[in-house]
Amino acid sequence: MKQGTHDNPLAHLNLGQATAYPEHYDASLLQPVARQLNRTPIGIVEASKLPFFGHDEWTGYEISWLQPNGLPQVAIAQFIVPCTSPNLIESKSFKLYLNSFNQSQWPSWEAVAAQMTIDLSACAGAAVTVKLLQLNDAQHLVGQWQGQCLDNPSVAISTYDYAPDLLRHASHERVTEQLYSDLLKSNCLITNQPDWGSLYISYTGRAIDHAALLQYIVSFRNHNEFHEQCVERIFMDLTQRLDLDHLSVYARYTRRGGLDINPYRATEDTAPNRMRLSRQ
Repeated sequence: MKQGTHDNPLAHLNLGQATAYPEHYDASLLQPVARQLNRTPIGIVEASKLPFFGHDEWTGYEISWLQPNGLPQVAIAQFIVPCTSPNLIESKSFKLYLNSFNQSQWPSWEAVAAQMTIDLSACAGAAVTVKLLQLNDAQHLVGQWQGQCLDNPSVAISTYDYAPDLLRHASHERVTEQLYSDLLKSNCLITNQPDWGSLYISYTGRAIDHAALLQYIVSFRNHNEFHEQCVERIFMDLTQRLDLDHLSVYARYTRRGGLDINPYRATEDTAPNRMRLSRQ
């Protein structure tokens, strides 16, 4: 039975609909999505008792506004949204909101950052950190993960639909490993557009079978879910199905519409190395 708009909690979103691009600042463009909508199905039933720490790190590459004299300014922005916020920020609304600065005059860089902090925090329901960078100050952010790449060409792949049962141990030995794959792909929950990303997993615990882990990552290829939700699902699958003492899961997705989304979840209150990868 087709779900009616009154029953669909995401029906209000602009995502997937024809939308006029704004010319002047408008904070009302931002649209929240309740995180709990997709947390309950993966076993997270209480927002006050999250099984992880973390945040969603966004990078904005198309940030611009006008000085009081009319001269355009451009910047790269970093936005940090805590995973404890009740809402994630819907990406298309985020893009439209940022575009609304393009033809609006602002007295200073600090004024732009301050207004973004207010608006994004109100949408997320928790304090969002905003940092605006001069273009030259962002050059050092590009790098490459350290660790073992899982993308072994000899691994046979036959499943492209989400399959957590693929996960298994390699042995009873307890190890510490840093693993990554550039083969993560999922699809937007609303538009079905492909979302391309790289996934980094650091853990201590019983050794994970690398081939099985790669097969599991590739099984997201036809899966429809927002970036943040995919990373939380991966974290919960690894936590619930494997005997791990410590775990961090970090995904860096390629940009769309001038924004990339990079969720991080971990068993400890730590932060990843916030560098951009070559595809970003």
